Amino acid sequence: MSQFFDIHPENPQKRLIAQAVAIIREGGVIVYPTDSSYALGCHIGDKQAMERIARIRRTTAKHNFTLVCRDLSDISLYARVDNATYRTLKSLTPGPYTFILSATNEVPRRLQNPKRKTIGIRIPDNSICQSLLAELQEPMMSSTLIMPGKDLPETDAEEIRALLEKQVDLIIDGGHCGYEPTTVLVFDSNGQIDVSRLGRGDVSFLDS
Repeated sequence: MSQFFDIHPENPQKRLIAQAVAIIREGGVIVYPTDSSYALGCHIGDKQAMERIARIRRTTAKHNFTLVCRDLSDISLYARVDNATYRTLKSLTPGPYTFILSATNEVPRRLQNPKRKTIGIRIPDNSICQSLLAELQEPMMSSTLIMPGKDLPETDAEEIRALLEKQVDLIIDGGHCGYEPTTVLVFDSNGQIDVSRLGRGDVSFLDS
């Protein structure tokens, strides 16, 4: 049976944040809010937790997990970014975007796209998520909480509790945080940007 924390969306309780991070470090899978929808998260180095998320989502080996980072300082460790790309990322973060970038050797192989050697990077604009990452002191491995057979993410923590209370270790209720997934932007080696998925993040800047 999972734990259920009611955390304030603007002023997260430090005690509950510390308890949530302890669960992550002990190999737990959590449900937490972001600036686009609820998501599943676990420790970056935990293969078993990652496999649990894959079972919940019923994803294949081709599914791209995302590294959720606190800010751009983490990106150079996990992704290869030139100056132009960095400026673009800086202008869009924090925000509801997932960036697909070339992975560095620091990224575990199981997190990379097996053919393209890429990694998804995310910097959410959400106080609870940012507090978790600040306490954790490293990125979190994550996947949008879209249940099998559905097109949109889950939005209600109580409904998530009914669905997943026996499959995850913690559900964080941070209120309604939206139902649109992130916009996914793919950066190629030539600096070109393709929209792989149109979500909450605005892409009008690509037309300028």
